Amino acid sequence: MVADVSPSTTSVHLSRLKAARLVKVLVQGKHRFYSLAGPQVATALEGLSVLAGYSRNKFLPSAPSRLRAARTCYDHLAGIVGVSLHDRFQALGWLSGGSRHNDVYDLTSAGMKAFAALGIDLEATRKLRRRFACPCLDWSERRPHVGGALGACLLRVALKRRWVLQDLDSRALDITNLGRREMLARFGLRI
Repeated sequence: MVADVSPSTTSVHLSRLKAARLVKVLVQGKHRFYSLAGPQVATALEGLSVLAGYSRNKFLPSAPSRLRAARTCYDHLAGIVGVSLHDRFQALGWLSGGSRHNDVYDLTSAGMKAFAALGIDLEATRKLRRRFACPCLDWSERRPHVGGALGACLLRVALKRRWVLQDLDSRALDITNLGRREMLARFGLRI
């Protein structure tokens, strides 16, 4: 552990930081993921580290590059490609919700048109016995990709149209040349 303190001490410190609104927590199953509450907190911490004479190495994921690039996360797309698609959908204004207090996404009218154009039956997808769409924290990128029923539909479309090919012996996905062209044409995303 970097801080060289016990798990119980860590828990107390994180609770205090959360109470002071310096960190926020994302609960996913039995795991809790803490992050800084905003850019102001990051700026303050960077300033303090300069005063203390401490420099921290940049986070470098240890995941194998093939898994980090593109993989499945349960039944949806993850890795750099999954996170990039999530970010692009938000930039295009296709997703709504997913705020700090709301872990569910919905689609805007532009998003409904775009996903329907992919051949996704949104009405049937909404009727499934699971969340329609939600941010799912990506373990290698430490940022969200699209999970839930919508994320699963997106992966099925990508596999069916051969935008991605799934490894037989791992969760890794290969992005095909066709997939690269389609993601650029449909989403404006250069992979």
